[in-house]
Amino acid sequence: MRAVGLITEYNPFHNGHRYHVEQARRCSGAEVVVAVMSGHFVQRGEPALLDKWTRAQMALRCGVDVVVELPFAWACNSAPHFARGAVTALAAFAPHLDCLCFGSESGDLEQLRAVAQAVDRLPAASGHLRCGCTFPRHRATALALTGADELLRQPNNILALAYLRAIAELAVPLRPLTIARRGSAYHDTAPGDTAIASATAVRRLLADAASVAAYVPPVVCDLLHNAVAAGLLYDETRWLRMIQQACFTLAPGELYQIDRGMAQRMQRAAFTAASLEELTVAVKARQFTRTRIQRMLCYTVAALDARQTAAQVRQLPAYLHLLGTTARGEAFLRCCRDDMALPLVGNYSRVNAILNRRYGKSGAARHHADWQLRLDDRMTRLYTLLLPGWQGKSRQWNYYRQPYRC
Repeated sequence: MRAVGLITEYNPFHNGHRYHVEQARRCSGAEVVVAVMSGHFVQRGEPALLDKWTRAQMALRCGVDVVVELPFAWACNSAPHFARGAVTALAAFAPHLDCLCFGSESGDLEQLRAVAQAVDRLPAASGHLRCGCTFPRHRATALALTGADELLRQPNNILALAYLRAIAELAVPLRPLTIARRGSAYHDTAPGDTAIASATAVRRLLADAASVAAYVPPVVCDLLHNAVAAGLLYDETRWLRMIQQACFTLAPGELYQIDRGMAQRMQRAAFTAASLEELTVAVKARQFTRTRIQRMLCYTVAALDARQTAAQVRQLPAYLHLLGTTARGEAFLRCCRDDMALPLVGNYSRVNAILNRRYGKSGAARHHADWQLRLDDRMTRLYTLLLPGWQGKSRQWNYYRQPYRC
């Protein structure tokens, strides 16, 4: 069985995602669609709207066959790290999975490849911090003469370049494919005139208690309705309080990507902010993007040690967490069983036995796997605190929640 890979967040799954799944299957000729999906925290440094198993269920009931989790350390990180982690996860299924299909505003793979090569030739960009310029602005300025600066203003193009560069850097056997994004733009906060709205717009409609039925598949609409009724959408006020508590005790210079000056800004803002927006704006420095600030705030909650995290993230995911499959997906996984480059874990009840078989009980590789395990488990426990209607039997959710079977 041949598979095509997707890199996703599904926050939440909407009609644009369904179009992506359909087109990926069509243009690749694959029988199976495998999605690597962010877990409880997404690339922009925010908690996911819904838990990872519910989002996996949405995808599986709308055309995806296998969903695995992109670990937190790579899911909630800059585009290069995000891409390296996700490409590694998909490459673990090779040779049965041989292509990656991603959406882009460009829709032109050769154009994207040319720009990716131009980005690789850029000089080191550390000087942008000293001149108070964000990295995306520095990069666009450096590429202006190539005509690529406009392309780099669009978020899906930026991720597309990161995927192409990760495939080349890691030398993995994945053939890239791209499809042009349809409907609303990534950052649009209101739906347009088509049935494809951005995930941002869908979340805004839900926050305003408005109907999203026109913009998501019917099964997703039902799952969202049930989650709202049960109080299982993440609560922004709880997230704000969690960030503030972490900022109150923040030790300057000890956390990942947070220097002394930024730590002081965070502490000052946490003392007075009345909303998450107010806190983010107060912390924002001109040389950092808003997304970078949101990730820094997330890192304070995660308590990511600076040196350890930088060293571990330079490595790659040590195992994959299976969130759900269809019957076709299960048949595909049976085909992959003897060839998987990474261990595949269902729930965490047997994770130590699985890691022992692959990495032994000690050594650098096992230490890295244990670090990933502890971090992902901690972030899931923290996520349960953000759900007003939480009624789980234990906050050790990863240890008893089974992969969803569709």
